Amino acid sequence: MSAETYRDAWGIPHLRAATAGELARAQGRVTARDRAWQLEVERHRAQGTSASFLGPGALSWDRLARRARLADTARRCFAALEDKDPETAAWVREYTDGVNEGLAACDAPEFARTGLAPGRWEPWTPLAVWLATHILFAGFPAKLWREHITAHLGPDAVALFATDGPGTAGSNGWLVSGERTVTGHAIVAGDPHRFIEEPGVYQQIHLSCPEFDVVGLAVPGVPGIAHFGHTGTVAWAITNAMADYQDLYRERLRRTGAGVEALGPDGTWHRAARHTETIHVAGEDSVEVEVIETDRGPVIAGGPEGLDDGTPAALSLRYPPRVTADLGFGALLPLLRARRVADVDRALDAWAEPVNVVQAADTEGGLLHRVAGRVPVRATANRLRPVPAWEPGHEWTGWHTPPRAGLTDGVAVMANQRGPATALGVEFAPPHRADRIAALLAGKERWSAADMPALHTDTHLASAGPLLDLVTALDGLSPGAAALRDRLLAWDRHMDADSAGAAAYAAVRGAVVRHLAAHPALAPAAVPPAYPEVLQPWLALVPRIAYALEHLLRAEDPYGIDRAEAVRAALEEVAAEPLAGTWGDTHRLAPWRALPDTSGSPEPGLSGDHDCVLCTSAVPGLTDRAARGPAARYVWDLADRRRSGWVVPHGASGVPGSPHHRDQQPLWLGGELAPVVTDFDRLTKETDD
Repeated sequence: MSAETYRDAWGIPHLRAATAGELARAQGRVTARDRAWQLEVERHRAQGTSASFLGPGALSWDRLARRARLADTARRCFAALEDKDPETAAWVREYTDGVNEGLAACDAPEFARTGLAPGRWEPWTPLAVWLATHILFAGFPAKLWREHITAHLGPDAVALFATDGPGTAGSNGWLVSGERTVTGHAIVAGDPHRFIEEPGVYQQIHLSCPEFDVVGLAVPGVPGIAHFGHTGTVAWAITNAMADYQDLYRERLRRTGAGVEALGPDGTWHRAARHTETIHVAGEDSVEVEVIETDRGPVIAGGPEGLDDGTPAALSLRYPPRVTADLGFGALLPLLRARRVADVDRALDAWAEPVNVVQAADTEGGLLHRVAGRVPVRATANRLRPVPAWEPGHEWTGWHTPPRAGLTDGVAVMANQRGPATALGVEFAPPHRADRIAALLAGKERWSAADMPALHTDTHLASAGPLLDLVTALDGLSPGAAALRDRLLAWDRHMDADSAGAAAYAAVRGAVVRHLAAHPALAPAAVPPAYPEVLQPWLALVPRIAYALEHLLRAEDPYGIDRAEAVRAALEEVAAEPLAGTWGDTHRLAPWRALPDTSGSPEPGLSGDHDCVLCTSAVPGLTDRAARGPAARYVWDLADRRRSGWVVPHGASGVPGSPHHRDQQPLWLGGELAPVVTDFDRLTKETDD
């Protein structure tokens, strides 16, 4: 008997084996049983083959994946791992062998629905999945936005629009030391904010063998527990550090009889690697993609002939794993084996990307608050915008030493705001979530694990202030608009699903965003450059205005915009139309699914908003629906792991029709947590593999 699989009341897998390798194989098998279709989708996304079954809507992503050389980079990284860390490489192989065993026996209904059969996982596939999941985390397309808005409004506008914007990730995380808890032991808690997918992007799992016993949130398709884990004696969690560690270069390319050349900073034309690949598209003709790589990195947009609109431009992307052949997988086994904070700290020295702020605590009182990941040392201009590849001074010259930080009054809070990683980034999240968490924690001297969900679900919206200040100053309104103004000013500034005041505020906010976007000073920026579709969310004007609204409403130089009149017009517009009853009527969950949902179940209404601790992000001015939000919540109790808790938006199973497909959603919506169970005697045995 090599491994045993148990389940708790929520269908969460608990695995026990004699060795770490056998456990990795079991993790691969059970993940394939629970998430077979999700694994197939992720494998295709990592390889740039998703359009072959998802159709033309996935073509832009596939082009990026091919041109950025994601799969090839994963192969390089795995080859280097085999050379430098054969133990971890063998452990990853065991995982992929388990995935293939599980896929061979799976009966996920999506395969019958699409006529597909599960594909084979290679040892490098988990690395490709990790890379594809995180390639946009550092937000390199924001450099294109800064260039775009500078061209229309000048360089001062960059700071005006600076915010985390339509990024793909964020998180709340807080560490409360033992001096501030009822037990005298630390608590680590928080929630990662990502696109909400079904099945979810995190998998609750328990891995146990003689070497380690860990509960945590795994990424389906990747062995171990990277981001959020509790070994019983030490627990760790992460938030996105908002560091800038990827560069864009403008390339001058030319065709020759032998291929393609790129002009280098030495003034010489150098041969670029070039080949073509074919992307198969369901329902349409196949598409040929030219893949070019210069000495800086892969060309992800444009080419020798320029962009699709004829603009003479090509962009190459330089990112650490492509340069170093190291994706940081050497940290995964040491994390599982960690017993104290010092072990976590040493493990994270091998971390590569995404760059995170880590918080950890152990049962002996050890605490850790540090940045983990690889950020290159280079010129300031590289961090701000695409830089010319043909000019010297833009090379990478080393790596930053990851910063460290301490606690304040026994507490450390991170919510993507400026903090330990300030020197490594350019744009950060507004401070509202972090400030609110810190204020709530300061309101009580001693905290317990059971107290933490109240922080997870706080809905106060501090960023409403600038708009409400302008509303307060308005006079001469129509009777309907005056009544709406009074309603807004009486609102408690909490974005609760059952709040009519929150619905009214959101309607006025959206109208203000649209009025500002239509103003002649800003409207020209609504036409983005002809970059690939997958990069367009970072270049769209309305979301940029929406997420920077408080800056725009407070800026000293409003670019000739009469903001009071814009707010007046929005108030009158909203007052003239019927309002939604409550915020939850329009602020509904909009999860991403590879295939359309056929269950007919309506999506639930949500509390929260972009700048609330309960961060459920709509796009004001476009939609109230929320595609992003807490992809999991966790509370790690260092006094007793059994008092820890966790929850995901849907359930442990990715199989439609399973009793555990969506059974955690009521908990997630209600701000409750499922208990963490680690005693195998309290679990139901499923299989002996």
